[in-house]
Amino acid sequence: MSSERNLVLLISITLAWIASGFQLQVHNNVLGRHIAFRPTITASTALNVAVPATWNAGNNFGKGTFRFYTGFDKWMEPFPDEDKAKFPEMFSFPKGVYEVKMKSPLGIVFEEIEVGRGVYVQDLVEGGKAERMGIIQPGDVLVGVTAIKVVGAKWERRMIPAKNFDFDTVIGAIGSNEAKWGCEDVILQFSRPTEADDKEVDEFMVFFEPPSDNPWKVN
Repeated sequence: MSSERNLVLLISITLAWIASGFQLQVHNNVLGRHIAFRPTITASTALNVAVPATWNAGNNFGKGTFRFYTGFDKWMEPFPDEDKAKFPEMFSFPKGVYEVKMKSPLGIVFEEIEVGRGVYVQDLVEGGKAERMGIIQPGDVLVGVTAIKVVGAKWERRMIPAKNFDFDTVIGAIGSNEAKWGCEDVILQFSRPTEADDKEVDEFMVFFEPPSDNPWKVN
């Protein structure tokens, strides 16, 4: 069974486990007996527990379905329709969050939200690609960006949470989407502060959080 099939099965089982209202048996030292309870675990939590399996390591790096991010809908295709029906919030962007594919130059003027942490759209270059698209607006916050990781002769392109990136890291991530790595574009995810709930956005972006040894990991 392929690693991609194993991953989909793992997440499907985890979600079904949550939906079934499972119980945990825990020993209570005061009462001197085991008691059963149902932890409060959301589908979001369950999926985020299983999702680290999408990160390839060792000989699997640079291989498989999840090695190259081309868009959110395509990324979620391997999961069964049953899960999509039961947990629709995991298969769509939170309110106020959107994704765009662009070629450089982007025509976006980014500025740090605070020194060394987070960037927002300060302005759009007149006549530039972003302005012509008519989607991105000044004030929108960059929450995700595709970036390349190279190991030897192999590479992967992943969506990386960017809310904690400084300006230079954002530019580096955007610039890493080069044609020599098979990139025809860079994919950006934004949240619109007037519409988005910060907590929902943060929970959603955990889905893309890289492991600690990834060069794009920022605490």
